[in-house]
Formats: sequence, C-alpha cells, structure tokens
Amino acid sequence: DPYARLLLEALKQSGCTVFNDRHFSCENCEGCVSGGFDAATSQIVLCQNNIRQQSHMNRVVTHELIHAFDHCRAHVDWFKNVKHLACSEIRAANLSGDCTLMNEIARFKFGLKGHHQTCVRDRAIRSILAVRKVSKETAEKAVDEVFDACFNDLEPFGRIPHSKADAKRAYKDFQNRDRYTANL
Repeated sequence: DPYARLLLEALKQSGCTVFNDRHFSCENCEGCVSGGFDAATSQIVLCQNNIRQQSHMNRVVTHELIHAFDHCRAHVDWFKNVKHLACSEIRAANLSGDCTLMNEIARFKFGLKGHHQTCVRDRAIRSILAVRKVSKETAEKAVDEVFDACFNDLEPFGRIPHSKADAKRAYKDFQNRDRYTANL
C-alpha cells in the first residue's frame, strides 16, 4: 500500500523505525472501533474482529501510522492536551483516505463544496470522543481551534492523497524530496 510505505519510510527518516512484530498488534476489540495507536508502547492495534476488508485495513493502518508519525515528530501530549489529539485526528482523517468520495458515498454522506473538510472535522470529533472522556462541545472546540493549521499540515505526503494514484505520486515525490540538495 503506497500510503503505508510512505509513512513507514517517513517514520524511519524521522528516527522512529517501525518493526512489524513489535509495533503492530492484532486484537479483538470492544465496540465498533477498528484500530488505535497506543502512545505508551508506540504500538498500532488493529481490531481483527471489526475489520472485514483489505481496503478497510489499509485505511486503518494508514490512519494509525499518521498518529505514529505525529508521535515521533511532534511529541504529542496525547493524554493531557486535547488540542494535540485533535490535530493528529484531523491529520489522520485528512490524509488516510477516510474522507474519500467513495468512502463518503458508502456512508451515504456526500456533498459538493467543502465536503472533504466537513468529513475531516466530523471524523476528528468522533475519534476524540471514542478515545477520551470529554464532552462533544470540548471535542468540537479543540477541533475548531486547530483545524486550519492541522488540515494544512500535509507531512509527509505533501498533498492530500485522494486516491492510491495520488498516494503513489506522493511516495515518489517523498523519495526524491532531498535529491537536489543531496548533490550540493
């Protein structure tokens, strides 16, 4: 998957190499959660009882790898700062493919102008509420306060990858990112 390949390489370049046998865990989860990132162990949990398709698993892995990338590069305070969590959730919803047109149509949610941003905002709020015991108003306020900056933070993709083709181009660009300056 080009999304995961890019994120794994970006994590490695940031000094946070991911080992499949150490940093990924498949478990049965309660409720309808598909996965999570455990900051205490730097481990991605995949909820094997709630993931039924390869494409869904790819999105979950990408979403959680974005959290791992944010944890590595930005030293996110996951537990005490809801704005940090909101920012990472915005980035994950924006960059993982969670809000592609096809996924939104499958959820019977679609619109024209500004729909991607609406989806990202809504999914970030839902994610915060799923992992923290905060009010909906607190989650909404945190998302609103950091939305513009975090929505526009496209690292390490450099663009919003709306499709696998976009993700492949982003991966190729990422691999060539330092090519010019390396020759100076």
